Amino acid sequence: MQEKIGNVVLDLTWYSGTDLYSDGEVEEKLLSIAQSDRVNDLNRAVREEKDWAVLYHMSHIRENILAALPMRGDEQVLEVGSGCGAVTGALLDKAGHVTCVDLSKRRSTINALRHKEADNLSILVGNFQDIEKHLPDTFDVITLIGVFEYARGYIGTQEPYEEFLRQILSHLKEGGRLVVAIENRLGLKYFAGAAEDHTGRYFDGLENYPDPKTMVRTFSKPELEKLFAAAGEGNAAFYYPYPDYKLPMAVYSDDYLPGKGQLSTNIWNFDRSRLLLFDEEKMYDSLVGTDLYPQFANSFLVVYTKGQQDALTKNAAGNTDDSRNAVEAGALCGLSGKALPVFTKYSNERSSAYALRTDILQKADGSRVVKKTACAPEGKDHV
Repeated sequence: MQEKIGNVVLDLTWYSGTDLYSDGEVEEKLLSIAQSDRVNDLNRAVREEKDWAVLYHMSHIRENILAALPMRGDEQVLEVGSGCGAVTGALLDKAGHVTCVDLSKRRSTINALRHKEADNLSILVGNFQDIEKHLPDTFDVITLIGVFEYARGYIGTQEPYEEFLRQILSHLKEGGRLVVAIENRLGLKYFAGAAEDHTGRYFDGLENYPDPKTMVRTFSKPELEKLFAAAGEGNAAFYYPYPDYKLPMAVYSDDYLPGKGQLSTNIWNFDRSRLLLFDEEKMYDSLVGTDLYPQFANSFLVVYTKGQQDALTKNAAGNTDDSRNAVEAGALCGLSGKALPVFTKYSNERSSAYALRTDILQKADGSRVVKKTACAPEGKDHV
């Protein structure tokens, strides 16, 4: 069974008939926004509603987590847990085709409505465990944005996170990239008094989720490194979105860690109250120069390349028929095989005529270049 919304096809073959995952009544508000003229100006909807759920699901800032990911333009992308399409648009702008999978028909409808003009999007509605068996093994990029932490709730094995990774990677091409965004259970904001994002309990992740009934968990960097190392032959590159992966305004890397005074805006905690146990800015400054920041970053963006060589870098080296795209891909990944720029900063919370993304790219010889990109067509003159 299929439904079509604009150019987007919703495949309901695996849909149970009931949305088993929901944020409740607020999703009706989100659906109303997607059906109205406000879908063309989601920032207006965010201003008018003054609601965390609207900000989280509809803000264009959500797309920052993937906006700098280099692509050739012909990739087949699988977005698992696409929800209301908060980051789908960033993929549609870059890829040949995006296949979304989500458990909720209502959320998938919202996604389709906000991207109804896209001719490179299809949405599969249903439990991933049912759909997974019918997916091809030909995806260039697979994304898990705020999804990996829920594996225990859907996979009934003794090693749900390892099994989930194995399932996902079986559908990735050799040289393809798995992109995972997840909170750090040892993130500094949790020490400073922010409640754990999923359970709402203070210090829950820091104490390694003492309640055995907790069905969601995040991981420290060493724990994630161990999980990816066990996944097979490949390479995991870590990046550090700030303040976190949900509403990131900068993305750091091990080749470009934050300096003193750069981390000063993490009072943001829009979804729930928090304690203020110490000054995070001063604490971050005390970590500068110690190489400890990666252990205490609030979130991780992990780009895992399957096999020995990233397909993007391989194509950029000239092993493709599309030399124009290959050259652009090489320029975007810094000509050194980096999965992302070594540093990205966004100034796109302002008027679209002045909204910019600044990337620092590292070349193979270690030298660096700065690239400015307009986040909207009307910003090109400003660049």
